[in-house]
Amino acid sequence: MSEQARFGPAGLADSYPGKKFDPEGIAAFTAGFGLTAFEYQCGRGVRLALDKAAALGEACARHNITLSVHAPYYISMSSLEEDKRLHSIDYLLQSCALVKALGGRRVIFHTGSCGKQSREEALEKALDTMRRAVEACDAAGYEDCILCPETMGKVNQLGTLEEVLALCQVDPRITPCIDFGHLYARSQGTQFAEATAPADYAELLDQLQMLGPERAAHFHAHFSRIAYTKGGEKCHLTFADTQYGPPHAPLLALLKSRGLAPTIICESAGTQAEDAQVLASTYQAL
Repeated sequence: MSEQARFGPAGLADSYPGKKFDPEGIAAFTAGFGLTAFEYQCGRGVRLALDKAAALGEACARHNITLSVHAPYYISMSSLEEDKRLHSIDYLLQSCALVKALGGRRVIFHTGSCGKQSREEALEKALDTMRRAVEACDAAGYEDCILCPETMGKVNQLGTLEEVLALCQVDPRITPCIDFGHLYARSQGTQFAEATAPADYAELLDQLQMLGPERAAHFHAHFSRIAYTKGGEKCHLTFADTQYGPPHAPLLALLKSRGLAPTIICESAGTQAEDAQVLASTYQAL
C-alpha cells in the first residue's frame, strides 16, 4: 500500500464538547472523524505548558494523529525593523520547543508583509531572517524541526508561491505550507477556479518538484474556502459556503493519482473537523 495523505483540523471545531484542556478528549474527538493530523494553534502566542503539550502528544500518538504547530501571527521575517525580525526568530524557537514537546516536527508560520518596501526588498530581508532562524534552531537543539513558510492570502503580504519556494531554498529541511485558499483569494478567484482547477493544481504540484521528491511529496497544506476582495483574503468560510472556492475534489484526485502524501490541515471557520472529514473521505474513496 502506498503512503497516504494525512488530514486534520486547525484547532478545535465549534462542535467540540469540552471546555477545559483534555488531551484524551481532543485526541478522541479528532480520531472520531477519521482524521490523522492536528494543528495546534498559537496565533496569539505560544502559551501551552510543555508538560500539557507532552500529554496531548502522547494521547494523539495513541490515535495515530501527527501534530504540527501554527506559530504566532505576528511573526514578520521581512519587517523594516530589525528588532521585529529578531523577535520573529524567538517566536519560531518557542514554537519549535512546543512542537517537540507535542512529539511533532512541523512549525507553520506567516512570513509578514511587504510594508513600505518593494516585494524584492521584503523577500531579501525574509531570506536573511530565514537563514538566521535555521542557525538559531540548530544552535538550540531543534535541528529536527521543520519550518514551513505559508503562502498568504492578501495581495500585500509576502507569500506568493514563488516567494515561499525561494525561502525553501535556504535549507533542505524547509518545507512549504501551501494554503490553497490563500492562493485562490490573492488571485481574486482566478487560480483554482472551478473550470481551471485541475490544470492549476497540476501546475502547482509540478512547481513543487524543484524542491526534490521528498518535499514535493510530503509538503504541508492548508485548505478552506475563502471569500476575497480586491485586496485578497477577506474571511474563511465553511464547505457549505459554495459561492467561493477553491474546490477540493480535483486536488485530491491529483494527489491520489500522483502518489503524493502531504499533510492537509482544514482551516474552515468553525467546521474544520467536519470539513477535514469530507477531505479525508473523498480522498479515501478515490
